[in-house]
Amino acid sequence: MSFFENTRKPAGLGGKMMVFLMNLGHRGLSRWGFQFLDLSADAAALDCGCGGGANLKRLLKSCPEGRVTGVDYSEISVGKSRVLNQEAVAAGRCRVLQASVMHLPFSLETFNAVTAFETVYFWPDLHRSFQEVRRVLKPGGTFLICNECGGDASRDEKWTEVVSGMVIYRDLQLKSALEKAGFREIQLHKNKKGWLCVTGRK
Repeated sequence: MSFFENTRKPAGLGGKMMVFLMNLGHRGLSRWGFQFLDLSADAAALDCGCGGGANLKRLLKSCPEGRVTGVDYSEISVGKSRVLNQEAVAAGRCRVLQASVMHLPFSLETFNAVTAFETVYFWPDLHRSFQEVRRVLKPGGTFLICNECGGDASRDEKWTEVVSGMVIYRDLQLKSALEKAGFREIQLHKNKKGWLCVTGRK
């Protein structure tokens, strides 16, 4: 497996290096994307594909009286996220589980917000996954998707040649998929770097 395959599912030593680099390399994208998410202090939030756990830490700061959950299907990512947020985990404010987005281990209408940073590229069934996200959202809850590759730059597609199974979605593709899954009030945001953020409400 090439090193860049670890962007899809970090494993082994290369995976440990990748989740470390993810936390560093995605800081700018995360800061930009979080401006489109309005959370109450006591919100319950879920980060799907939590990687190295940096966005869990951001969510914990955004809702200081709430609870934050992360899921990832990589054991390496789950371990790193738990270590990075160990104080919040020990305090019962944060939990990190190994799970697939297509089978989220949560009850109906559990979260006020669900985030997905740099991860929908790898979801095997976008429609089913979006339906599952909608299931665990409370009425009025927000689903935020944030991708560094928005499909408009020629360099974007080169990543699909390096990482097997990666699919880069354009804004209107994600908008259509969200609408089919039952989301409403969908908003599209882009910047000069080609980053894409899409939000939808249940």
